[in-house]
Amino acid sequence: MRIAKEDIPVRIDVPGAKARQQTEFGDVTGYGKMGAEYFSFGAGTDITELLHGLENDSCQSPHWGYVVDGEITALYSNGSEETSRSGDLFYWPPGHSVRAEKDTDIVMFSPQHEHGMVIDHIRHQVSG
Repeated sequence: MRIAKEDIPVRIDVPGAKARQQTEFGDVTGYGKMGAEYFSFGAGTDITELLHGLENDSCQSPHWGYVVDGEITALYSNGSEETSRSGDLFYWPPGHSVRAEKDTDIVMFSPQHEHGMVIDHIRHQVSG
């Protein structure tokens, strides 16, 4: 799920401040502490191969985030894809990989335990 900034409903619009809120943007039920993450991907980076060995060979952690700059595509286990671009908010449910279309910076918030396990797996894949 992704949404462009201009499509997020405005809830408050007063001189000097505007607040936008998209409700029901993913579910955190059952997750503990969240981690804040800043990722930078080079153009053409695809992490799919690095996820092999995880359940369904994909990331099983949900992520909520923002594309600071660039373009990134979520590749879902069901075969669908969704591209988020600069200024977009996104939610990636469990069961995905990602591919950067351009040099891309993103900010994400993820359950730290679940995503920590994925990061450890990728680190092991890269060092192996």
